[in-house]
Amino acid sequence: MKLTKEIREDAIREIQQFFLNERDEEIGDLAAENFFVFVNEKLGPIFYNEAIADAQKMVVQRMNSLEEELYTLEKRIK
Repeated sequence: MKLTKEIREDAIREIQQFFLNERDEEIGDLAAENFFVFVNEKLGPIFYNEAIADAQKMVVQRMNSLEEELYTLEKRIK
């Protein structure tokens, strides 16, 4: 995934803050960036695939709703 420099830097700062808040541990830029790369490469695809699956479910629900709406517009033939 291609991220802007600003987003990447923000993520690294968030990781550093997380380690400080949760583990009372200061980590440097390199350690935070390595952690970011790990999450992005190993866990990112998992989250991405779940997001795609959620989007697919939403599209199916929306299509079903549209199908129902179209059915109500049909004119009865006598």
